[in-house]
Amino acid sequence: MGSAVETLCGQAHGAHRYDMLGIYLQRATIVLALVGLPMTLLYTFSYPILVLLGEPKTVSYMGSLYIVGLIPQIFAYAVNFTAQKFLQAQSVVTPSAYISAAALLLQISLTYITVYVMGLGLMGIAYVLTICWWVIVGAQTLYITKSQRFRHTWTGLSWRSFQGLWSFFKLSAGSAVMICLEMWYSQILVLLAGLLKDPALSLDSLSICMSISALSFMVSVGFNAAASVRTSNELGAANPKSALFSTWTATVVSFIISFAEALAVMAARDYISYIFTSDPEVAKAVSDLCPFLAVTVILNGIQPVLSGVAVGCGWQAFVAYVNVGCYYIVGIPVGCILGFTFNFQAKGIWTGMIGGTLMQTLILLYVTYRTDWDKEVEKARKRLDMWDDKKEPLQN
Repeated sequence: MGSAVETLCGQAHGAHRYDMLGIYLQRATIVLALVGLPMTLLYTFSYPILVLLGEPKTVSYMGSLYIVGLIPQIFAYAVNFTAQKFLQAQSVVTPSAYISAAALLLQISLTYITVYVMGLGLMGIAYVLTICWWVIVGAQTLYITKSQRFRHTWTGLSWRSFQGLWSFFKLSAGSAVMICLEMWYSQILVLLAGLLKDPALSLDSLSICMSISALSFMVSVGFNAAASVRTSNELGAANPKSALFSTWTATVVSFIISFAEALAVMAARDYISYIFTSDPEVAKAVSDLCPFLAVTVILNGIQPVLSGVAVGCGWQAFVAYVNVGCYYIVGIPVGCILGFTFNFQAKGIWTGMIGGTLMQTLILLYVTYRTDWDKEVEKARKRLDMWDDKKEPLQN
Protein backbone atom coordinates (compact mmCIF):
# COMPACT_ATOMS: atom_id res chain seq x y z
CA MET A 1 0.00 0.00 0.00
CA GLY A 2 2.93 2.31 0.54
CA SER A 3 3.69 2.55 -3.17
CA ALA A 4 0.82 5.04 -3.46
CA VAL A 5 2.95 7.53 -1.57
CA GLU A 6 5.74 6.73 -4.04
CA THR A 7 3.56 7.94 -6.90
CA LEU A 8 2.26 11.04 -5.13
CA CYS A 9 5.54 12.12 -3.51
CA GLY A 10 7.51 11.59 -6.71
CA GLN A 11 5.13 13.60 -8.86
CA ALA A 12 4.67 16.30 -6.19
CA HIS A 13 8.43 16.74 -5.88
CA GLY A 14 8.80 17.05 -9.66
CA ALA A 15 6.04 19.69 -9.66
CA HIS A 16 7.72 21.60 -6.75
CA ARG A 17 4.74 21.05 -4.44
CA TYR A 18 7.15 20.29 -1.63
CA ASP A 19 4.93 20.85 1.40
CA MET A 20 2.61 18.01 0.38
CA LEU A 21 5.37 15.37 0.62
CA GLY A 22 5.28 15.41 4.42
CA ILE A 23 1.48 15.21 4.41
CA TYR A 24 1.52 12.22 2.05
CA LEU A 25 4.12 10.56 4.28
CA GLN A 26 1.98 10.96 7.39
CA ARG A 27 -1.23 9.85 5.68
CA ALA A 28 0.40 6.74 4.30
CA THR A 29 1.95 5.85 7.66
CA ILE A 30 -1.41 6.17 9.43
CA VAL A 31 -3.19 4.05 6.81
CA LEU A 32 -0.51 1.35 6.83
CA ALA A 33 -0.44 1.19 10.64
CA LEU A 34 -4.23 0.72 10.75
CA VAL A 35 -4.06 -2.00 8.11
CA GLY A 36 -1.40 -3.71 10.21
CA LEU A 37 -3.91 -4.39 12.98
CA PRO A 38 -5.93 -7.07 11.12
CA MET A 39 -2.67 -8.49 9.77
CA THR A 40 -1.63 -9.32 13.32
CA LEU A 41 -4.60 -11.70 13.51
CA LEU A 42 -3.35 -13.59 10.45
CA TYR A 43 0.10 -13.83 12.01
CA THR A 44 -1.32 -14.93 15.36
CA PHE A 45 -3.40 -17.74 13.86
CA SER A 46 -0.85 -18.78 11.23
CA TYR A 47 -0.58 -22.35 12.57
CA PRO A 48 -4.23 -23.39 12.01
CA ILE A 49 -4.23 -21.52 8.69
CA LEU A 50 -1.19 -23.46 7.44
CA VAL A 51 -2.65 -26.76 8.60
CA LEU A 52 -5.93 -25.91 6.88
CA LEU A 53 -3.98 -25.31 3.67
CA GLY A 54 -2.63 -28.86 3.88
CA GLU A 55 0.90 -28.17 5.13
CA PRO A 56 2.52 -30.81 7.40
CA LYS A 57 1.96 -30.09 11.09
CA THR A 58 5.68 -29.98 11.86
CA VAL A 59 6.32 -27.45 9.09
CA SER A 60 3.24 -25.45 10.13
CA TYR A 61 4.30 -25.34 13.78
CA MET A 62 7.84 -24.18 13.08
CA GLY A 63 6.61 -21.66 10.53
CA SER A 64 4.02 -20.26 12.94
CA LEU A 65 6.63 -19.76 15.66
CA TYR A 66 8.75 -17.73 13.29
CA ILE A 67 5.76 -15.72 12.02
CA VAL A 68 4.54 -14.78 15.51
CA GLY A 69 7.97 -13.41 16.32
CA LEU A 70 7.63 -11.05 13.36
CA ILE A 71 4.39 -9.36 14.50
CA PRO A 72 6.10 -6.13 15.71
CA GLN A 73 7.83 -5.96 12.34
CA ILE A 74 4.47 -5.27 10.65
CA PHE A 75 4.36 -1.79 12.16
CA ALA A 76 8.04 -1.20 11.48
CA TYR A 77 7.26 -1.81 7.82
CA ALA A 78 4.43 0.73 8.00
CA VAL A 79 6.85 3.47 9.02
CA ASN A 80 9.95 2.34 7.15
CA PHE A 81 8.40 1.80 3.75
CA THR A 82 6.72 5.19 3.62
CA ALA A 83 9.81 6.97 4.96
CA GLN A 84 11.95 5.23 2.37
CA LYS A 85 9.65 6.30 -0.47
CA PHE A 86 9.60 9.84 0.94
CA LEU A 87 13.39 9.93 0.71
CA GLN A 88 13.60 8.25 -2.68
CA ALA A 89 11.11 10.70 -4.19
CA GLN A 90 13.68 13.40 -3.44
CA SER A 91 16.56 11.28 -4.82
CA VAL A 92 17.97 10.86 -1.31
CA VAL A 93 19.30 7.30 -1.13
CA THR A 94 22.80 7.39 0.37
CA PRO A 95 21.69 7.88 4.02
CA SER A 96 19.28 4.93 3.72
CA ALA A 97 22.12 2.83 2.31
CA TYR A 98 24.35 3.69 5.27
CA ILE A 99 21.55 2.98 7.74
CA SER A 100 20.78 -0.37 6.09
CA ALA A 101 24.47 -1.32 6.07
CA ALA A 102 24.75 -0.59 9.79
CA ALA A 103 21.56 -2.57 10.47
CA LEU A 104 22.95 -5.49 8.45
CA LEU A 105 26.11 -5.61 10.58
CA LEU A 106 23.95 -5.44 13.70
CA GLN A 107 21.74 -8.23 12.36
CA ILE A 108 24.68 -10.52 11.64
CA SER A 109 26.09 -10.01 15.15
CA LEU A 110 22.75 -10.46 16.92
CA THR A 111 21.85 -13.50 14.82
CA TYR A 112 25.07 -15.26 15.81
CA ILE A 113 24.43 -14.47 19.48
CA THR A 114 20.77 -15.53 19.53
CA VAL A 115 21.18 -18.68 17.43
CA TYR A 116 24.57 -20.08 18.42
CA VAL A 117 25.14 -18.58 21.88
CA MET A 118 21.63 -18.37 23.30
CA GLY A 119 20.21 -21.26 21.25
CA LEU A 120 16.91 -19.53 20.41
CA GLY A 121 16.71 -20.96 16.88
CA LEU A 122 13.97 -19.61 14.60
CA MET A 123 12.51 -17.41 17.32
CA GLY A 124 15.90 -15.79 17.80
CA ILE A 125 16.11 -15.00 14.09
CA ALA A 126 12.61 -13.51 14.16
CA TYR A 127 13.47 -11.34 17.18
CA VAL A 128 16.65 -10.10 15.52
CA LEU A 129 14.82 -9.18 12.32
CA THR A 130 12.22 -7.22 14.27
CA ILE A 131 14.86 -5.37 16.31
CA CYS A 132 16.90 -4.46 13.25
CA TRP A 133 13.87 -3.16 11.36
CA TRP A 134 12.97 -0.90 14.28
CA VAL A 135 16.56 0.34 14.41
CA ILE A 136 16.24 1.33 10.74
CA VAL A 137 12.92 3.05 11.46
CA GLY A 138 14.39 5.02 14.36
CA ALA A 139 17.42 6.14 12.35
CA GLN A 140 15.36 7.19 9.31
CA THR A 141 12.82 9.05 11.43
CA LEU A 142 15.58 10.93 13.24
CA TYR A 143 17.24 11.84 9.93
CA ILE A 144 14.02 13.12 8.33
CA THR A 145 12.89 15.19 11.32
CA LYS A 146 16.29 16.73 12.16
CA SER A 147 17.94 17.30 8.79
CA GLN A 148 17.68 20.77 7.24
CA ARG A 149 17.66 19.05 3.87
CA PHE A 150 13.93 18.44 4.30
CA ARG A 151 12.93 21.84 5.67
CA HIS A 152 10.47 22.33 2.77
CA THR A 153 9.17 18.74 2.53
CA TRP A 154 8.91 17.96 6.27
CA THR A 155 7.27 20.74 8.26
CA GLY A 156 6.26 18.64 11.25
CA LEU A 157 3.21 16.68 12.29
CA SER A 158 -0.03 18.06 10.93
CA TRP A 159 -3.73 17.44 11.45
CA ARG A 160 -4.06 17.68 7.67
CA SER A 161 -2.63 14.17 7.47
CA PHE A 162 -5.87 12.82 9.00
CA GLN A 163 -7.97 14.36 6.23
CA GLY A 164 -9.06 12.13 3.38
CA LEU A 165 -7.76 8.92 4.93
CA TRP A 166 -10.49 6.82 3.33
CA SER A 167 -9.76 8.25 -0.11
CA PHE A 168 -6.07 7.64 0.44
CA PHE A 169 -6.87 4.08 1.51
CA LYS A 170 -8.78 3.45 -1.71
CA LEU A 171 -5.89 4.85 -3.74
CA SER A 172 -3.47 2.63 -1.82
CA ALA A 173 -5.62 -0.47 -2.28
CA GLY A 174 -4.60 -0.82 -5.93
CA SER A 175 -0.97 -0.57 -4.90
CA ALA A 176 -1.48 -3.21 -2.23
CA VAL A 177 -3.12 -5.64 -4.63
CA MET A 178 -0.36 -5.13 -7.22
CA ILE A 179 2.54 -5.66 -4.81
CA CYS A 180 0.91 -8.44 -2.76
CA LEU A 181 -0.03 -10.50 -5.80
CA GLU A 182 3.58 -10.30 -6.97
CA MET A 183 5.04 -11.22 -3.57
CA TRP A 184 2.55 -14.01 -2.87
CA TYR A 185 3.16 -15.52 -6.30
CA SER A 186 6.69 -16.66 -5.44
CA GLN A 187 5.67 -17.72 -1.93
CA ILE A 188 2.94 -19.96 -3.35
CA LEU A 189 5.70 -21.89 -5.10
CA VAL A 190 7.14 -22.78 -1.70
CA LEU A 191 3.67 -23.51 -0.32
CA LEU A 192 2.88 -25.94 -3.15
CA ALA A 193 6.26 -27.64 -2.68
CA GLY A 194 5.08 -28.78 0.75
CA LEU A 195 2.41 -30.87 -1.00
CA LEU A 196 4.82 -32.76 -3.28
CA LYS A 197 5.89 -36.38 -2.79
CA ASP A 198 9.13 -35.53 -0.97
CA PRO A 199 8.25 -32.25 0.73
CA ALA A 200 11.46 -31.98 2.78
CA LEU A 201 13.77 -32.24 -0.25
CA SER A 202 11.51 -30.04 -2.38
CA LEU A 203 11.31 -27.35 0.29
CA ASP A 204 15.05 -27.40 0.92
CA SER A 205 15.99 -27.11 -2.76
CA LEU A 206 13.33 -24.53 -3.57
CA SER A 207 14.21 -22.46 -0.50
CA ILE A 208 17.83 -22.31 -1.65
CA CYS A 209 16.80 -21.37 -5.18
CA MET A 210 14.40 -18.72 -3.89
CA SER A 211 17.14 -17.30 -1.67
CA ILE A 212 19.46 -16.98 -4.67
CA SER A 213 16.63 -15.46 -6.70
CA ALA A 214 15.92 -12.99 -3.88
CA LEU A 215 19.57 -11.88 -3.84
CA SER A 216 19.52 -11.12 -7.56
CA PHE A 217 16.06 -9.60 -7.21
CA MET A 218 17.47 -6.95 -4.85
CA VAL A 219 19.45 -5.52 -7.76
CA SER A 220 16.26 -5.20 -9.77
CA VAL A 221 14.51 -3.63 -6.79
CA GLY A 222 17.10 -0.87 -6.93
CA PHE A 223 16.28 -0.25 -10.58
CA ASN A 224 12.58 -0.49 -9.70
CA ALA A 225 12.98 2.40 -7.25
CA ALA A 226 15.12 4.38 -9.68
CA ALA A 227 12.63 3.95 -12.52
CA SER A 228 9.71 4.88 -10.28
CA VAL A 229 11.40 7.98 -8.89
CA ARG A 230 12.71 9.29 -12.19
CA THR A 231 9.46 8.60 -14.03
CA SER A 232 7.28 10.23 -11.37
CA ASN A 233 9.63 13.22 -10.99
CA GLU A 234 9.73 13.85 -14.73
CA LEU A 235 5.97 13.48 -15.13
CA GLY A 236 5.42 15.90 -12.25
CA ALA A 237 7.86 18.33 -13.87
CA ALA A 238 6.05 17.95 -17.23
CA ASN A 239 9.03 16.37 -19.02
CA PRO A 240 7.53 13.48 -21.04
CA LYS A 241 10.66 12.79 -23.12
CA SER A 242 12.81 12.53 -19.99
CA ALA A 243 10.28 10.12 -18.45
CA LEU A 244 10.47 7.96 -21.58
CA PHE A 245 14.28 8.00 -21.57
CA SER A 246 14.46 7.08 -17.86
CA THR A 247 12.05 4.19 -18.38
CA TRP A 248 13.96 2.43 -21.12
CA THR A 249 17.41 3.19 -19.72
CA ALA A 250 16.58 1.53 -16.40
CA THR A 251 14.96 -1.44 -18.15
CA VAL A 252 17.87 -2.12 -20.51
CA VAL A 253 20.58 -1.77 -17.85
CA SER A 254 18.70 -4.01 -15.41
CA PHE A 255 18.20 -6.64 -18.13
CA ILE A 256 21.93 -6.71 -18.95
CA ILE A 257 22.85 -7.19 -15.29
CA SER A 258 20.24 -9.90 -14.75
CA PHE A 259 21.43 -11.75 -17.85
CA ALA A 260 24.98 -11.77 -16.45
CA GLU A 261 23.63 -13.06 -13.13
CA ALA A 262 21.79 -15.87 -14.90
CA LEU A 263 24.98 -16.92 -16.67
CA ALA A 264 26.79 -16.96 -13.32
CA VAL A 265 24.07 -19.16 -11.82
CA MET A 266 24.35 -21.67 -14.65
CA ALA A 267 28.15 -21.71 -14.48
CA ALA A 268 28.07 -22.46 -10.74
CA ARG A 269 24.97 -24.69 -10.72
CA ASP A 270 26.81 -27.70 -9.24
CA TYR A 271 28.43 -25.73 -6.44
CA ILE A 272 26.24 -22.76 -5.59
CA SER A 273 23.98 -24.70 -3.19
CA TYR A 274 26.89 -25.50 -0.86
CA ILE A 275 26.74 -21.92 0.35
CA PHE A 276 23.51 -22.96 2.10
CA THR A 277 23.81 -26.73 2.68
CA SER A 278 26.24 -29.64 2.91
CA ASP A 279 23.66 -32.24 1.83
CA PRO A 280 24.68 -33.69 -1.60
CA GLU A 281 21.10 -34.76 -2.35
CA VAL A 282 19.83 -31.23 -1.86
CA ALA A 283 22.75 -29.90 -3.91
CA LYS A 284 21.80 -32.17 -6.83
CA ALA A 285 18.16 -31.05 -6.62
CA VAL A 286 19.25 -27.41 -6.69
CA SER A 287 21.48 -28.09 -9.70
CA ASP A 288 18.52 -29.59 -11.55
CA LEU A 289 16.44 -26.49 -10.80
CA CYS A 290 19.11 -23.98 -11.84
CA PRO A 291 17.90 -23.62 -15.48
CA PHE A 292 14.49 -22.59 -14.13
CA LEU A 293 16.20 -20.28 -11.65
CA ALA A 294 18.24 -18.68 -14.45
CA VAL A 295 15.12 -17.90 -16.49
CA THR A 296 13.48 -16.43 -13.39
CA VAL A 297 16.51 -14.23 -12.73
CA ILE A 298 16.35 -12.85 -16.29
CA LEU A 299 12.63 -12.10 -16.05
CA ASN A 300 13.20 -10.52 -12.64
CA GLY A 301 15.59 -8.13 -14.36
CA ILE A 302 12.78 -6.72 -16.49
CA GLN A 303 9.46 -7.13 -14.70
CA PRO A 304 10.29 -5.21 -11.47
CA VAL A 305 11.60 -2.24 -13.46
CA LEU A 306 8.40 -2.07 -15.49
CA SER A 307 6.42 -2.32 -12.25
CA GLY A 308 8.43 0.64 -10.98
CA VAL A 309 7.47 2.60 -14.08
CA ALA A 310 3.84 1.64 -13.44
CA VAL A 311 4.07 2.98 -9.88
CA GLY A 312 5.67 6.19 -11.11
CA CYS A 313 2.79 6.67 -13.56
CA GLY A 314 0.07 5.61 -11.11
CA TRP A 315 -0.96 2.46 -13.01
CA GLN A 316 -1.21 0.27 -9.91
CA ALA A 317 -4.85 -0.72 -10.43
CA PHE A 318 -4.22 -1.76 -14.04
CA VAL A 319 -1.16 -3.82 -13.08
CA ALA A 320 -3.18 -5.49 -10.32
CA TYR A 321 -5.62 -6.82 -12.94
CA VAL A 322 -2.71 -7.97 -15.11
CA ASN A 323 -1.20 -9.79 -12.13
CA VAL A 324 -4.45 -11.57 -11.34
CA GLY A 325 -4.79 -12.84 -14.89
CA CYS A 326 -1.17 -13.80 -15.51
CA TYR A 327 -0.30 -15.20 -12.11
CA TYR A 328 -3.46 -16.71 -10.71
CA ILE A 329 -5.47 -17.62 -13.82
CA VAL A 330 -2.52 -18.83 -15.92
CA GLY A 331 0.67 -19.33 -13.90
CA ILE A 332 -0.47 -21.22 -10.81
CA PRO A 333 -3.07 -23.49 -12.50
CA VAL A 334 -0.60 -24.45 -15.24
CA GLY A 335 2.06 -25.07 -12.62
CA CYS A 336 -0.25 -27.32 -10.61
CA ILE A 337 -1.20 -29.30 -13.70
CA LEU A 338 2.42 -29.82 -14.69
CA GLY A 339 3.61 -30.48 -11.16
CA PHE A 340 0.88 -32.79 -9.88
CA THR A 341 -1.09 -34.13 -12.86
CA PHE A 342 1.92 -34.72 -15.12
CA ASN A 343 4.16 -35.49 -12.14
CA PHE A 344 6.93 -33.04 -13.05
CA GLN A 345 7.01 -32.10 -9.35
CA ALA A 346 8.88 -28.87 -8.49
CA LYS A 347 10.02 -28.37 -12.08
CA GLY A 348 6.44 -28.43 -13.30
CA ILE A 349 5.23 -25.96 -10.68
CA TRP A 350 8.09 -23.61 -11.46
CA THR A 351 7.48 -23.88 -15.23
CA GLY A 352 3.91 -22.67 -14.76
CA MET A 353 5.04 -19.84 -12.55
CA ILE A 354 7.60 -18.77 -15.15
CA GLY A 355 4.87 -18.80 -17.79
CA GLY A 356 2.76 -16.39 -15.73
CA THR A 357 5.69 -14.05 -15.12
CA LEU A 358 6.64 -14.10 -18.81
CA MET A 359 3.09 -13.23 -19.84
CA GLN A 360 2.97 -10.35 -17.35
CA THR A 361 6.35 -9.04 -18.54
CA LEU A 362 5.29 -9.07 -22.19
CA ILE A 363 2.07 -7.20 -21.38
CA LEU A 364 3.92 -4.53 -19.39
CA LEU A 365 6.48 -4.16 -22.18
CA TYR A 366 3.72 -3.64 -24.73
CA VAL A 367 1.79 -1.16 -22.57
CA THR A 368 4.93 0.82 -21.76
CA TYR A 369 5.92 0.89 -25.44
CA ARG A 370 2.48 2.17 -26.44
CA THR A 371 2.28 4.83 -23.71
CA ASP A 372 1.48 8.41 -24.69
CA TRP A 373 3.77 10.26 -22.27
CA ASP A 374 2.17 13.64 -22.95
CA LYS A 375 -1.13 12.24 -21.67
CA GLU A 376 0.67 10.82 -18.62
CA VAL A 377 1.95 14.31 -17.80
CA GLU A 378 -1.60 15.63 -17.92
CA LYS A 379 -2.84 12.78 -15.71
CA ALA A 380 -0.08 13.52 -13.19
CA ARG A 381 -1.12 17.19 -13.03
CA LYS A 382 -4.77 16.27 -12.43
CA ARG A 383 -3.78 13.74 -9.77
CA LEU A 384 -1.74 16.31 -7.87
CA ASP A 385 -4.52 18.89 -8.10
CA MET A 386 -6.93 16.37 -6.60
CA TRP A 387 -4.66 15.53 -3.65
CA ASP A 388 -3.03 18.91 -3.05
CA ASP A 389 -4.82 20.80 -0.28
CA LYS A 390 -3.39 24.18 -1.30
CA LYS A 391 -2.95 23.66 -5.04
CA GLU A 392 -0.17 26.26 -4.89
CA PRO A 393 3.40 25.09 -5.51
CA LEU A 394 6.03 25.99 -2.96
CA GLN A 395 9.06 27.35 -4.79
CA ASN A 396 12.66 27.38 -3.54
